[in-house]
Amino acid sequence: MKKWLSGVILLSILLLSACGANQGGNGGKPSSQGDGATPPPAAAEPVTIEFWYGLGGKLGENMGVLIDKFNASQNEVIVKPVVQADYSETEKKLQAAIASGKVPAAVLSSNVDWARKGYYASLDELMAGQSDFNKDDVIATFLEQGTVDGKQYFLPMYGTTQVMYYRKDALEKHNIKPEDLKTWEALAEAAKTMTVKEGGKTSFYGWEPMWGAENMMDAVYGKGGRVISEDGKQVLVDSPEWIETWDSFRKWIHEDGIMRIHSGGQGWEYWYKTIDDVMKGNAGGYTGSSGDQGDLDFGIVGAMEQPGWEGKGPGKPVASAIMAGIPALADAKQQQAAFKWFSFFMSPENTAFWSMNTGYIAVRQSALDDPAMVEFSKENPQITIPLKQAAHASMPFQDPTGGKIFDALKIAADKVQIGNVPAEQALKEAKETAQRELDRMNK
Repeated sequence: MKKWLSGVILLSILLLSACGANQGGNGGKPSSQGDGATPPPAAAEPVTIEFWYGLGGKLGENMGVLIDKFNASQNEVIVKPVVQADYSETEKKLQAAIASGKVPAAVLSSNVDWARKGYYASLDELMAGQSDFNKDDVIATFLEQGTVDGKQYFLPMYGTTQVMYYRKDALEKHNIKPEDLKTWEALAEAAKTMTVKEGGKTSFYGWEPMWGAENMMDAVYGKGGRVISEDGKQVLVDSPEWIETWDSFRKWIHEDGIMRIHSGGQGWEYWYKTIDDVMKGNAGGYTGSSGDQGDLDFGIVGAMEQPGWEGKGPGKPVASAIMAGIPALADAKQQQAAFKWFSFFMSPENTAFWSMNTGYIAVRQSALDDPAMVEFSKENPQITIPLKQAAHASMPFQDPTGGKIFDALKIAADKVQIGNVPAEQALKEAKETAQRELDRMNK
């Protein structure tokens, strides 16, 4: 009997063990792996995209913060940053990438002519396919700058306008008030007062415009000047508004010696040399981007709007959007992933973060109501200067020649700012070159 009972007990233990093994240790639930059941689908691999951008200093750091935040926020897309020296290098490398057929999915760059040639993908379907994108919330003037022939090819990542930064102590030393510098004439007089010359050399410059045509073009717009006629047939860069304005800068730089230009170097080198002059006490102020605010100490400097001209009213500098696009050669998954990243960057919270940390203009109206943004502007009033200036700013000139007119103006600006060539001569030469290109386009 004992042997019989022992056998029954042993058999029961074996049967129970077998049942446990068949249940796979999952609490009695049927196994999805056994008995021919279908295994669960494997998790989809995230789409990895390259994002090319040319930002340095604090701008580059803040871009890195948002990329890391995006990558941690979801598991569908991984953004791999590829940093270029500046905006120009980004475009040059993109051109080579398009030629080779191997492109990034996302670039902080835009080119109207390339969009027309089919190098960029239209974003209309991607925008329509994302219900929470809320196109109407994007600042209209910025969004419009990304349209080409009625289609949306580029999205505004942030807005910018060039404003004035001044050393508080330099103005206070000479009893100069920022609110009195409403005209270029008044600014030139203040720069003359602040300039220090010793032994025939200037040790402290009153003001430093930024190298290039843009600052001087802003000043031209304040006088009512235009690049081309309304009918798009005539180049107008040799008009009195242009010649008088550009020659004023030439005189201030080369004859009066009250202003200085830093030029050349790698990437943004000239830009940061200009900033350093002001921050290190070698200049009274400079004209720079609203995006410089992340690199400045506002215990030392203040910000003000660009001036106008006597009898002409407030200045009308350009307010433009820094645009991002998706190369057309990127496949459908890459394009969708890139748009997801752009949408994240443009969200109210993140565009407000970018504005607070860089000084660039937020691209969504709702960002201005972001609680952090509201509180920040109370303690940092300089953040409001670009927004105020944008309210009476000019739209950026869209070059119908694919950049040929801009190229002619860049050459002319170098002649005036660096070579001390009279503005009338430099601009007439630019006009001839630009007119030939415009005529070719209008044939």
